[in-house]
Amino acid sequence: MTTWTVRAVDPEGTEAQTLIRTYLADIIERYYGRPATADEVAGAIADDPTDDLSAFFVGSVDGRPLGCAGFRMVTGETAELKRLFVHSAARGLGGGAALLAAVEEAAVSIGATTVRLDTRADLVEARRLYARHGYREVAPFNCDRYADHWFQKRL
Repeated sequence: MTTWTVRAVDPEGTEAQTLIRTYLADIIERYYGRPATADEVAGAIADDPTDDLSAFFVGSVDGRPLGCAGFRMVTGETAELKRLFVHSAARGLGGGAALLAAVEEAAVSIGATTVRLDTRADLVEARRLYARHGYREVAPFNCDRYADHWFQKRL
């Protein structure tokens, strides 16, 4: 079994920004079926910045950062999961679950009773992860042009 270490980091720090850029390049590539350009990654960051996150976490195995996740509070009781990512080579090894648990624990510690998120249809691994951890599909709560599925979990 792979042991993940999850720790809170500054979302604007180098380590977090490297993982966020890797995450965005991954989902852009999956969306378009070709490698992401630097301009596309920069545009995605500008469209949905991380400067309002309540917390951000990096997941590592043997000291190697392989995943990340964060959340923002959208109301006093509702957290929104953002940027959950695990490198493709490390998927299926428990990193997503470890990062999700860290987000949920931190959100509860500041008053959240619900976590919500949106995701795309092609991100099937993510949708399976959320369902396994008690997230249920709900009606759309935003107009994100890339969102196909909306999930929520009571904490």
